[in-house]
Amino acid sequence: MREFWENAEYADSETSLRSWYHDAKSASWKNSNELKLQYKSASIVGDGRVVFNIKGNKFRLVVLIDYDFQVLFIRFIGTHEQYDKINVKTI
Repeated sequence: MREFWENAEYADSETSLRSWYHDAKSASWKNSNELKLQYKSASIVGDGRVVFNIKGNKFRLVVLIDYDFQVLFIRFIGTHEQYDKINVKTI
């Protein structure tokens, strides 16, 4: 995430990404339903992948979550235009 916001083009994502990181680090979501209680706008896309809207939906963050082991893997961070070019289910 740091590499992303240190890029001058995406510097305005830093505060929102830091906030998301703080929330995710302290969370103990047992499943996607619990996650949705905290992040109502998150999109559950299957196979453990979740899409978070960052900075008022200016950016997209795709995370693979292993709820059993409480591990999150960041699979993608980018703009909507960049997000539209990926396959969220396989990235």
